[in-house]
Amino acid sequence: MSIDGTDWESTGSTATIWRGDRPVYDRGGTVCVIGAGASGLTAVKNLLEHGFAVDCYERETGVGGAWNWRHDRSPVYASTHLVSSKPSTQFPDFPMPDDWPDYPHHSQVHGYLDRYTEHFGLREYIWFGTEVVRVEPAEGESWDVTTRVGQHERTSRYAAVVVANGHNWSPNLPGYDGLSEFRGEVIHASGYKDWTQLRGRKVLVIGGGNTGCDIAVEAAQHATECWHSTRRGYWYAPKFIHGRPADQLGGRLLAMRLPLWLRQWIVERVLRRQVGDLARFGLPRPDHRMYETHPIANSQLIYYVGHGEIRPVPDVARFERGGVVLTDGRTIEPDLVVMATGYLPRFEFLAPELLNLDADGRPRLYLHAFSRGYPTLAVTGLVQPDSGVFPIAHWQAVTISRWLRLRETDPGRAANFWRRAAVAPDQRFTGARVKDSTRHWLEINHVDYLRAVEHALDQLAAA
Repeated sequence: MSIDGTDWESTGSTATIWRGDRPVYDRGGTVCVIGAGASGLTAVKNLLEHGFAVDCYERETGVGGAWNWRHDRSPVYASTHLVSSKPSTQFPDFPMPDDWPDYPHHSQVHGYLDRYTEHFGLREYIWFGTEVVRVEPAEGESWDVTTRVGQHERTSRYAAVVVANGHNWSPNLPGYDGLSEFRGEVIHASGYKDWTQLRGRKVLVIGGGNTGCDIAVEAAQHATECWHSTRRGYWYAPKFIHGRPADQLGGRLLAMRLPLWLRQWIVERVLRRQVGDLARFGLPRPDHRMYETHPIANSQLIYYVGHGEIRPVPDVARFERGGVVLTDGRTIEPDLVVMATGYLPRFEFLAPELLNLDADGRPRLYLHAFSRGYPTLAVTGLVQPDSGVFPIAHWQAVTISRWLRLRETDPGRAANFWRRAAVAPDQRFTGARVKDSTRHWLEINHVDYLRAVEHALDQLAAA
């Protein structure tokens, strides 16, 4: 669907409310979902199954969110594959095809989300080409949502809002000294789309995460020279261990409820046998235990380092007009710098206090999903798991839907649940002490987190 300013009345909305000089179209008990990526789609699907009317707004012209890779906010590039294997990525009620590879290509994932949309009949509830520009609290714990199509804006009142706009689209750009004087080209990884941008160039990739490793590997194959700069040593897991996807080993250990120290010992021992001593390849040894940073799954980085096609270097100290000075005093002269330095969660349409953002912009939410001060405002997919995010977003959406339904069917029981949720302490759901960096703000251990979600569902059933 799309909004052109003439067909809105067909939904049954009328401008019977005013907010200052703005007309507001009352959508009654309808729930607003912002974003039609994986998290938004499962929110729409589960809200519908719980009997809610739903309006979903998507600024692009199709579903898929980050996996709709041609739009300007997608972090996906041409060679992107999943870094979590198929079983831990698929929705629990919509399995990926059996004949797909363990790590599907991004085009397969996008097609999967498109089929999910068709299978559950979600498309008719999505308003495409419609950007949400403002979400404001209104009377009775409802919300006024202002949308824009072209230059035309419209405000509608909703009973609840579920935010699913993703957190991998607003680049985190370090402020290096001298960067403005550098005469080479500098891009963030969000602007990287395929290997042709690297061909024949001297490339510096900054960042040791999965994206940085992927781009360094592509640079090793297509650039004339490639340096890979990281702040610390990391654990590099191959995508397959003993012939099975690596994340399935971690999942089995978690399911066995082994203590953290034992899981760390087992996985570190396996990786040392599989990968070897990283210092032998010129890479810094990890400065932390396993699970204290986000997992890196890459089978090719060590290969290209070992062949001399990727040159590991330390962190960047500063930029100069003709080169980049490293923290060890060396100067290198790339003509292209790719900053694979991650993303920051951004909610341009929400006031900071609505999601209890701290001074750094980090959301403080119950279960990474519920606004503590506004019971009808929730978020899906705002996590960085050690597995696929789709099943986590699904169970978040189930919990949100059941919470909103309980508010209508049994307000007293709902109030009991909310009193506990509103004062519950912040939890990281990591098990380990993860590094204190923006990359790890949303880090979770998927088993611990899903157990907490299951506990919340039990509370809703017995609230």
